[in-house]
Amino acid sequence: MADGGGEDRTEDEELRGAEGGEDVFDDPILEQGAVVLRGYVIERINLQDPGLHVSSEDLGGRPNEQKDPQVKEVVEQLLKIADDLNRNAELQRLINQAAGNGVREIFMKVARSIFADGINWGRVVALFHLAYKLIYKALTTNHLENIRTVISWVLQVIKEQLYSWLVQQGGWVGVIQSFSRWRRVTIAASIVLVAAFVYYRKTH
Repeated sequence: MADGGGEDRTEDEELRGAEGGEDVFDDPILEQGAVVLRGYVIERINLQDPGLHVSSEDLGGRPNEQKDPQVKEVVEQLLKIADDLNRNAELQRLINQAAGNGVREIFMKVARSIFADGINWGRVVALFHLAYKLIYKALTTNHLENIRTVISWVLQVIKEQLYSWLVQQGGWVGVIQSFSRWRRVTIAASIVLVAAFVYYRKTH
């Protein structure tokens, strides 16, 4: 990972910086990934539970980070992709089941399964949607300390599994250019994610 020469920093410090909105390293992929994830979570909460007012600061971010037009457009495209995921009842049931456990081991195993045989934007949204479920649970059960933990899990997946692919896409803006294929991509993502959860349930 290109981190602006911060080789003496630990991985935990880097991830805490990204999810907390503090510039402890210089990596636009991870930094914007955290911002986009927070934007996705905020918009999904606005749709699902309008009475629950959540800001970027509540999720460890900066006050005005969601005002960036490019961030807004990326989040908007991810939400459109998520619409198809939300129509898959079995997928939603399995996501809810995994979110109910809220354990890092389960989250990481499912995340690895999502991307085991390829990466596309639909699968990235599936990862974000699972994270959203966990963050929403943390907010509504007053376990706010879990929010940054979940964001750090997502950033770890981005760093370990998605980083090179995101660079090839030109960063997070790649979803804007790829949007014409989003429906086909999300259908494939739904199938893969359901299979991943079914596999996990059979083996545990």
